[in-house]
Amino acid sequence: MISLINVFTVDPANQHRLLDLLARATDEFVSRAPGFVSSTLHRSLDGTKVTMYAQWRSAEDYESMRRDPGPLPFLEEALTIAKFEPGMYEIVRTFTPTDR
Repeated sequence: MISLINVFTVDPANQHRLLDLLARATDEFVSRAPGFVSSTLHRSLDGTKVTMYAQWRSAEDYESMRRDPGPLPFLEEALTIAKFEPGMYEIVRTFTPTDR
């Protein structure tokens, strides 16, 4: 499994628009792609960042989804209002609460 942590820097006036674009792309296309596991959309409280955390079965599944023309208009529009910093990671360790 791989994790993607994609950070978008945006003018606070466009944060809601960016959230909508990413949610629509995920709802309509990305979440239906083979190998998609889950994603979580975050917004910064100061309005300047939007971060999407997503998990995929493999890098190949993710790359296959990226070749799908369906979500492309949403992502292209997002890039007109935000700077995109992608990152692909593998999970090293997960921490959970311990009994005290």
